[in-house]
Amino acid sequence: MKCFIGIDLGSTTTKAVVMDENRDVLGRGITNSRSNYDTAAAVSKQEAFIDARFTLMERAIGKIPGAGDKIERLLSDLRRNFQKTQFLEQLKDLEQTCDLHITGARFAGKEGHVKETMFKIFNDISTSAQELYAPDVKLKSDFFRDIAGSRFMRTAENEAQLAGLPFELLMNVYDKAIIEVENRPPEGDLRGKFLQGLEYLVAENSDIGVDYEQLRAAVSDTLDVELEETYVVGTGYGRVRLPFPKEHIRSEILCHGMGAHIMFKGTRTVLDIGGQDTKGIQVDEDGVVKNFQMNDRCAAGCGRYLGYIADEMKIGLHELGPIAMKAKKVPRINSTCTVFAGAELRDRLSMGESRADILAGLHRSIMLRAMSIIARSGGITDEFTFTGGVANNESAVQELKKLVKDNYGDVKINISAESIYTGALGGASFAQRAVMG
Repeated sequence: MKCFIGIDLGSTTTKAVVMDENRDVLGRGITNSRSNYDTAAAVSKQEAFIDARFTLMERAIGKIPGAGDKIERLLSDLRRNFQKTQFLEQLKDLEQTCDLHITGARFAGKEGHVKETMFKIFNDISTSAQELYAPDVKLKSDFFRDIAGSRFMRTAENEAQLAGLPFELLMNVYDKAIIEVENRPPEGDLRGKFLQGLEYLVAENSDIGVDYEQLRAAVSDTLDVELEETYVVGTGYGRVRLPFPKEHIRSEILCHGMGAHIMFKGTRTVLDIGGQDTKGIQVDEDGVVKNFQMNDRCAAGCGRYLGYIADEMKIGLHELGPIAMKAKKVPRINSTCTVFAGAELRDRLSMGESRADILAGLHRSIMLRAMSIIARSGGITDEFTFTGGVANNESAVQELKKLVKDNYGDVKINISAESIYTGALGGASFAQRAVMG
């Protein structure tokens, strides 16, 4: 099967989309962006091809008699158990890498004691994988570094105290090792992991609702399908660092415009808020860019800005929107400059303003800046599509909708749960056109 890949290397995350000859999306993948852009591109592409396998499995399982209303649950269980096998493989790699760092360091004769403590920590994390990937448990992150790091810190603090070792010593070993591990994609046997995931599924459920042999055959046959990497197009903030020839690179503007058009055919105006920039794009009925504007000079009001605010408040980036939605009022924030906004944030907190109100004001400030960029690109024309990671922030969406209505009336606003993949989707489309015409 011919496959066409788009890779969007953003400043914070790298996304990949795999498309078939008919321009149908087979799979999507995402990973943390790294200073090693080759690795980020490789990992996101691998994740997208894994996702493509699940798409093909869904089609194959759908042909099993009686599978109709059980497909969604079966796929969810297969995916969850596959992720567990991936997690355990990377965890073992992390443990071995930590062990090497301990061996190569000087711990005043305590190397054995440190290794023993590390063994206990990793054994605890490995045991907890069953709980982490239990049915109906929602992970806070899809990234190995986030999941493993959270568990390591929680367990290491207790084990360090019991062992009489400095917690910082264990974290120092971990910090060195995790950089190495996340900069090499999992290399285990993918087929074996898929089949192991199936065995986990059966062990969890005495009655899976379909014939086991037919299910195993469907999974196995899917894994036999050759997915040919026919053509790759790269885009995004770090596109000049992607390991592709120049003819395989497209601008973010073109890819986001085309990606938004593919997702919503009626799109005429696109707003993309990424980690480092905000783009207002005007496209025609074919998704071809007619005009655009970008933020100038700095990343104020973009994803990195929100990340800075989250760090200042000592909360997760994913918590900003939900907290802001609890606001009783929306104060005017005077600065969207990252440096000055931090100072204003601290001042407002010290004066007793609620976190929710302050965050609501910050979100409105970001959207006001975005509206200015859109206006300079030509304003909003029905239909309007919001893309990028910030499109998943409910407070940002709420403020944007208010401003669009106030300034442009009742315009249809398109927002997708897959909006973060818009640039990669456009890239995959250009890859398909490069070969198929």
